[in-house]
Parts: sequence; C-alpha cells; structure tokens
Amino acid sequence: MSKQTWDQADVATKKPVPDGLWVQCRKCGATIFGKTMEAALNVCPKCDHHHRITARVRMEQLVDPGSFEPFNADLTAADPLGFVDVKPYKSRIEAARRKSGENDGCLTGVGFVKGRKVVLGAMDFAFLGGSMGSVVGEKLARATEHALDHDLPLVIVSCSGGARMQESGYSLMQMAKTSAVLARFDEAGGLFISVLADPTTGGVTASFAMLGDVILAEPKALIGFAGPRVIRNTIRQDLPEGFQTSEFVRDSGFVDRIVHRRDLRSEIGRIIDYAGK
Repeated sequence: MSKQTWDQADVATKKPVPDGLWVQCRKCGATIFGKTMEAALNVCPKCDHHHRITARVRMEQLVDPGSFEPFNADLTAADPLGFVDVKPYKSRIEAARRKSGENDGCLTGVGFVKGRKVVLGAMDFAFLGGSMGSVVGEKLARATEHALDHDLPLVIVSCSGGARMQESGYSLMQMAKTSAVLARFDEAGGLFISVLADPTTGGVTASFAMLGDVILAEPKALIGFAGPRVIRNTIRQDLPEGFQTSEFVRDSGFVDRIVHRRDLRSEIGRIIDYAGK
C-alpha cells in the first residue's frame, strides 16, 4: 500500500474531536481540557487568566444552584434613529441575539448568594460588546428600583465596551438614568456592590460601575474610560506599566479589592453580612 493510501486510510478512521472538548487560553495559548476550564470557572489553570464569560454563566457561578429568577427578560432594543453604518442597527441586533441567545446585553433578576437574597445584574460582552443601550440602562434601573422597594442588596457585574453608539443620545441618557436611581438607592441606605470584569470601559465606567459602595474587580481586568491605545495616540506618550489594569486602578484608589473569580461568591456574602443586609 502506498504512503498516500495509508494516509487516506488513516484520515478515514480518525474520529473527529467534538467541539468544546479542548479550549485554548487566550492569554498563554495553553490547550486545556474543556471540562477542566469549566471547573475552574473559565480561569486558565496555567496562567490564571480570567476569560470572559456570558451573563448567564456569570449568574450560574454567582448564585446558589437553582435560585436565580430573571426579570424584564423580554425587553428588546428599538431603532429610534434608523441607524445604519456598514449594516443596519436592526441587523446587528438580530445577529447579536442569535450569537448570544439573549435579547440584549444585560441579564437581571433575583437570586441567593451564599444564602443571602440579592438583586443581580450582569452585562454580556457577547451581545455587541456588552454596550449600554436603552434596554441595558432600563433593566439596570429597574433592578435597582426592585432592590430599593424590597430592601435587598444590589450586585452588578460590569463587562462592557461602553455606550452603544448606534443609539447615540438615547444611549448616553442611560448614564444619567442609572446614576440617578443609584443615588436614590444610596439615600435609602441600600448596599450596592459593583464588580468590574474585563473590560469595563467608556460610559459604563463613567456612570454606575464606579458608584458602588464597595467596588470589586477581577484580576488583570481592563478598567478605564478611554482605552490605553486611544490615550497613547492622543497624548503621544508611553503609558505606565500595567496601565488601566484592575491592579493599577486599585493602587490609584478607584477599586477597593481585587477578587479571584473562585472567591467572588464568598466575598460578596461577607460584604453583605458586614453591612448588616
């Protein structure tokens, strides 16, 4: 049998590797068994890189099993401006829905974290980069109002590229809306724990994400308003080592603690107990 025939027979007998059986770390490039990565909460066991996760996976990791009850899940984005760039905004929304399985870039609801009942919100980077449009702002505002009405702690996990440009001023309005409802929540003595994941940037950083009574961040997360590349090109200067990482932001006094993903549930529970909520 010729070498070519042997090769063809070898290919014919090989079994395809199922999708998701092995995954590659985006940071160090290591190939990790998918179940191992999942058990590690999507944190690389080789280099400790915290990979981005969907809002639904985030909820599964944070809340006690089976305790999460979503609300306002049916809210969907409109297109008041009839915005078109390379493609219509409506087409982008439909593609994002198919890709993420969500109606928009934020999941909200009520659940239990280590036995403590909380209102939760989590942004989904898989939906148009976790950008904040009218639906995201409305869902977070309603979640805050629910926490206010029921005297519950509020936890919001941010993971966003900022305001959604396709909604222009409607998107920017959400910065003021979320900040205003959080001000009322604070005046009533509510506890807001803000968790910053990679990335937390733009209008999200400039509004609700930095208004937490306690601000936690995952390791090495990008946190800032404009990204480091934009700043470097604007000021034409080299930036400090680790600029805009969660460690740099913490050392500058804008983040209270950096918490590994495996410890996040316990840390939130301790903060709620400390605050007497």
